[in-house]
Amino acid sequence: MRINGIEPYRVEVPESDLVELRDRLARTRWPEAAWGQGIPLRTVRELCEHWVTGYDWRAAEARLNAYPQLLITVDDLPIHVLHARSPRPGALPLILTHGWPGSVLELVGLVGPLTEAGFDVVIPSLPGYGFSGKPAGPGWGIERIAAAWAQIMEELGHLRYGAAGSDWGTSISTLLATTDSAHVCGIHLVPPLAGPAADDDLTPAERDALARLVERSRTGSAYSEVHRTAPQTVGFALTDSPAGLCAWMAEKLLAWSDEPTRPTPDQILDQVTLYWLTGTATSSARLYAESIEQVSRWITRADAGPVHVPVGASIFPAELPRSSRRWAARRYPDIRYWKEHDRGGHFPALEAPDLLVADLHAFFGPLR
Repeated sequence: MRINGIEPYRVEVPESDLVELRDRLARTRWPEAAWGQGIPLRTVRELCEHWVTGYDWRAAEARLNAYPQLLITVDDLPIHVLHARSPRPGALPLILTHGWPGSVLELVGLVGPLTEAGFDVVIPSLPGYGFSGKPAGPGWGIERIAAAWAQIMEELGHLRYGAAGSDWGTSISTLLATTDSAHVCGIHLVPPLAGPAADDDLTPAERDALARLVERSRTGSAYSEVHRTAPQTVGFALTDSPAGLCAWMAEKLLAWSDEPTRPTPDQILDQVTLYWLTGTATSSARLYAESIEQVSRWITRADAGPVHVPVGASIFPAELPRSSRRWAARRYPDIRYWKEHDRGGHFPALEAPDLLVADLHAFFGPLR
């Protein structure tokens, strides 16, 4: 894996793209209402109306442009990287990895608190996501992404660093710990991915966690199968219809979050707009075709290889899967921080950033 180039980057979406977006939304063909068969029609119509009349993309753009950004080309694929240095001496670099349907905009709100707390922050956009390039063919699975992240950290001069993430970020951070252990001082996972052993005598909490995961698989996993088996097919619709993309993403941004801390309409539209403007509905889904089967095995089985670097974990009540500590300890034998919270879900950087920042500080602080 090689670095082909590095150059400064700034987000500057042409106004004509925003005009076209509003025009497409005005011409949306709406389906009839359904009963418990997906995201409600009213929810999507209200989001799209706010998208046209109240949402401000330029404010989101300014949040990104408040920090230095780079395009780092790895194996001929440009990777968008936000790179913010702490003013404090001896700062520990952290690489934060988002997932789907997230983005660098999901995590940018953490940058200020973390740099003030003495961390240099690196946030890459996954290949095929956001302002990163779109892979021209198969092969950019989570192993290759982890290798690219290690190369990027070396290029930025960060020879000792921590890694953290949620969704795809848990798997990529774990792989960084196994493939770049000479440089990774620890990983923080939301949540750790580990399953029960066949002979486990399950506790009530573990039994409940498995039952909820089975129910989620039965009622809410169709999107993953579509991404895994036919990202190209669904991509035609999602790339052509902003209302369709909004429904596809908002359903998960709402369903996977904790009701009291659900993302606001503007937070939802930040994510949807970024995917729309960059045309990445299809390319982002391809990561499922590359890697979701491997991740699913890690969630449901206890035979994943051990990870020996120090590990911290944050467990939020509305998150699935919910590994117990003893399941996680089989895969991660050096757990040094474990925190179970009473609020938050799959998107803690949006739902409970105060809790997430406190956990990152509590775990990585002693590792400086």
